[in-house]
Amino acid sequence: MNLYEDLLKRQAKLAVVGLGYVGMPIAIEFAKHVDTIGYDNNQHKIDQYLKGIDPTLEVGDQAVQDSDLVFTADASRLKEANFIIVAVPTPIRQDKTPDLDPVISATRTVGENLAKGSIISYESTVYPGVTEDICIAELERTSGLKHGQDFWVGYSPERINPGDKVHTLTTIRKIVSATSEEALDIIAKVYELVIEAGVHRAPSIKVAEAAKVVENSQRDINIAFMNELALVFDRMGIDSLDVIEAMNTKWNALGFMPGLVGGHCIGVDPYYFVYEAENLGYHSQIVLSGRQINDQMGEFIGDKAVNLMVKAGKVVPKAKVAILGLTFKEHTPDTRNSKVKDIIDYLKSFGVDPIIVDPWADIEEAQREYGVELASMDQVTDCDALIFAVAHKEFASLTNEQIEAFYKSSLPNEERVLLDVKSVLDADHFKKAGYAFWRL
Repeated sequence: MNLYEDLLKRQAKLAVVGLGYVGMPIAIEFAKHVDTIGYDNNQHKIDQYLKGIDPTLEVGDQAVQDSDLVFTADASRLKEANFIIVAVPTPIRQDKTPDLDPVISATRTVGENLAKGSIISYESTVYPGVTEDICIAELERTSGLKHGQDFWVGYSPERINPGDKVHTLTTIRKIVSATSEEALDIIAKVYELVIEAGVHRAPSIKVAEAAKVVENSQRDINIAFMNELALVFDRMGIDSLDVIEAMNTKWNALGFMPGLVGGHCIGVDPYYFVYEAENLGYHSQIVLSGRQINDQMGEFIGDKAVNLMVKAGKVVPKAKVAILGLTFKEHTPDTRNSKVKDIIDYLKSFGVDPIIVDPWADIEEAQREYGVELASMDQVTDCDALIFAVAHKEFASLTNEQIEAFYKSSLPNEERVLLDVKSVLDADHFKKAGYAFWRL
């Protein structure tokens, strides 16, 4: 195979299947070096890209407008490509088991349009064995071609951190793996075109698959530990951040913080590990415990808000509450699996209909996915309580005076409830001012 050289000479093309938060940055980068096709079955998304608009906010409108990337919702265009990257979501079902439908559907689409001599590299997060046991079989079935003879498969787990403009695609070392040494060599060289940090060649696809679910499970567990500490310290009347800052003075402190854990990776991937472990007869203890702790944090924060309002003498169902932030983390429009929704639901169970403000979230997506009607900042007036849920720069940069102006002007400070989930506010100021202030 001389596919790598053919790509460089633009005698072969590369295609990316799935142009979301992961696929789009990859496609944009590769288009700087080789002829690249960007395919997504969502015509609306393709139309946005063709207009020069980046709905993911990961690369920016200008990068889309300047790119030579070919955008299409026509799957037959994949026949033109010989190096195909599959970067579609792998969510979980209602019962917390893996939902492989998106990756199987994408595999079917690739197989139906697969040219001989192609390499397919999967980036979607899966449990060990999916790529070789499920995806390859589906490719063979739909293409009529033989793996190892007519096409080859690799796995290179995505490591993109949405909203992070420091640790970007090119600066994060990439794991690569394949079913043959020759295919691995080509896959490594192709990714090295765009990954400045270099690649790590895993000894097998299963190792690469496992590395992905483990790196996210490890982070989930570490945050769960901090969340459990926050739950206990709250009962003790100790400020968690004060403890963490003291602890972090030691050289080997890990620097994790408590918080809401949502999104399409950390809050999902551990369940892929747990699922396969249980298939093999092992019941996960630490991973599942961590998930249970993190999944309850939205309800805990909602309960804290209700208790603070009661102590401040509020009639809770009549209280005006504003929640700042809906996305699963700061500086991304991604609302998937946002745990802010748990805070909203808990407050609604007490008759509170909170105002939700998020300048990053898509208005239509918020309504469609969560039934949330987003408000603007100028609607945050005459409030009884504020919950800073997401640390968007628009919220973190608010002055103390601006925050004070969100409350009813006649309200005494001791009746002004303020919750700072991400610890971005001037705690000393609000405590000294007598606010009913709390942070996680």
